Amino acid sequence: MQVIDRLLKRRLEKQLFKGKVLVITGARQVGKTTLLQDLFQNKTEMLWLNADEQALRERLTNPSLQSLKAVIGNYKLVVIDEVQRIVNPGLLLKLLVDNFKGVQFVATGSSALDISETVFEPLTGRQFLFHLYPLAMAEMYPGKSAFEWEQALPFHLVFGSYPDVVNHKPDAEMILNNLSDQYLYKDVLVWKDIRKPQLLESLLKLLAYQVCSEVSFHELANTLKVKAETIENYVDLLEKAFVIFRLNAYSKNPRKEVSKMSKVYFWDNGVRNAVINDFNPLELRNDHGKLWENFIVSERMKMKAYKDERMNSYFWRNYNQSEVDYLEEFKNELYGFEMKWNRNKEHKITRAFTNAYPDAITEIITPLEFQEFINV
Repeated sequence: MQVIDRLLKRRLEKQLFKGKVLVITGARQVGKTTLLQDLFQNKTEMLWLNADEQALRERLTNPSLQSLKAVIGNYKLVVIDEVQRIVNPGLLLKLLVDNFKGVQFVATGSSALDISETVFEPLTGRQFLFHLYPLAMAEMYPGKSAFEWEQALPFHLVFGSYPDVVNHKPDAEMILNNLSDQYLYKDVLVWKDIRKPQLLESLLKLLAYQVCSEVSFHELANTLKVKAETIENYVDLLEKAFVIFRLNAYSKNPRKEVSKMSKVYFWDNGVRNAVINDFNPLELRNDHGKLWENFIVSERMKMKAYKDERMNSYFWRNYNQSEVDYLEEFKNELYGFEMKWNRNKEHKITRAFTNAYPDAITEIITPLEFQEFINV
């Protein structure tokens, strides 16, 4: 199996042995374990602790300093995989970093919900947080030309970029179906003891069909015959489980522009297509525009995170239904982008936007501009 050099690896290397716990979050199967094995392959004094093992969880629950010393020994590098499985993991990590000077602790977790509630507060000032996403194009095709990237796009728009999918392309559909069943439903349900799995599945399908579109919690609630508050809570859970993310509306004129809506995206196209059970090739689909927008926006978000480029991301629409797919606000500059899969047509940014924001920098992003757009 090909070991892919992850962009996050470089950032992790720079933060080793600075007296902080490195906390790495990410959905299951995005490659957290493989990344750390690659990062530490030449480290001999390393202890790997898997919190999925019950014996370890029991040992690390309410531990004494003496019992921790028995576990840590003389190791200078300690990885705790799936740390959220341990009771009070934040207090455990605080105890470790405060009492084992010179030891680098690294913790991974698959649930942002559990991590945020049980790790961050006790670890205030003692951790560096990182997030690992499904594979980025820059990781899969380093050094390749824009043309080579373009040739690979039809596969990734349909099957996404999970490592197992990329490494076993003939089995992509089966892998994605198994993956979506395992973490879309099982983990999310367990984390908050959700008692309506059918509701969660129905909501996911509605979101998948509305990908790259504005969503109304009230409309979703009416369709599913539940309260809007329930829908909002489930959407929040799906975000914290790294299944979806939202973009808010950009508006400087609420009387003319949408200001309170959100657009929903999936972090991985393959997961989105698994939810609706549609793996047809692009030429047989009528949603290629949505697939392109979802893919390119998620790629942009990955690269921004890996390069630690902090900017605000939005979409824009006015009440006359003119819209711009994706906006960024960075250092007092506004950028507007339209995502178009068909590179042979002439495309323009709507004049309603350029009239409203004449200083904005605008661009059409087709497969020809894709590589440059994500700053590779």
